[in-house]
Amino acid sequence: MDASAVRGYYAARSEHERDRLLSPEGLLERVLTTRLLEPHLGAPGRALDLGGGTGPYSVWLAELGWDVSLADLSPELLAIAESSLPPGTVQEVVEIDARDLSRWADGTFDAVLSLGPMYHLTTAVDRARAATELARVTRRGGLVAVALMPRYVSVRRLLSLPDERWQLADPAFLDRLLDDGVFENAVPDRFTHVYGVEPRDVAPFFAAYGFDPVLLGSTHGFLTGVEDGLEELRVELPAAYGRLLDRLVATASDPGVLATAGHLLYVGRKIGVRADTVRV
Repeated sequence: MDASAVRGYYAARSEHERDRLLSPEGLLERVLTTRLLEPHLGAPGRALDLGGGTGPYSVWLAELGWDVSLADLSPELLAIAESSLPPGTVQEVVEIDARDLSRWADGTFDAVLSLGPMYHLTTAVDRARAATELARVTRRGGLVAVALMPRYVSVRRLLSLPDERWQLADPAFLDRLLDDGVFENAVPDRFTHVYGVEPRDVAPFFAAYGFDPVLLGSTHGFLTGVEDGLEELRVELPAAYGRLLDRLVATASDPGVLATAGHLLYVGRKIGVRADTVRV
């Protein structure tokens, strides 16, 4: 990962990131993430919201009774969090890289949400470092929730943006995107340094670091790309919206949904076995 490039993107888009989960696409992602995760959280304890940006999930955890540490790579996003979060929402706000969590001792957290960092780690070495640190700071029996991107989503994104689409004309670029899952954007200050996963590889990867899988689901369900229509349904026909949302939760782990999802949510529980030297 080029940390400066990722920081630059979020610096340029800090206000967008502040409001992203209020957009139709973001609302669905937030609702499904919390619906999928909450049944597995257990009794409140200490939580790390890693890559938590301006803190929307920190607020949610705090409302459930958790003591939350908010951490992110972007100082701009953390500044927004510090100026806007209700007093007492988080115990600390920390600028940090997910590959080095040495600020915290082993087993510090009962739950860790990592809803951003992992999909910016484009090398196997970086992913190994981040997963090792994630396992280290999570107590045995603790829960982790990790956001990931399937590799096809970057192709769909590029096709939707005329001023970025030209990159697909390079066969080597397309091969790297589809075969290796790596997207490095040549357009400055745009979303970049993305690693797209194959859904079938996710559980084995985290198992190597001592996590038992709880679920792997799509945070947009089978409605990736039509979130605006779902939001209109919520306003126009609330009962129909509620029934459809229940179906999205129930089918979030369907294999036919996972490969074309906008985002994936992996939830795992630490069983205490670590493999620090694993190669992925």
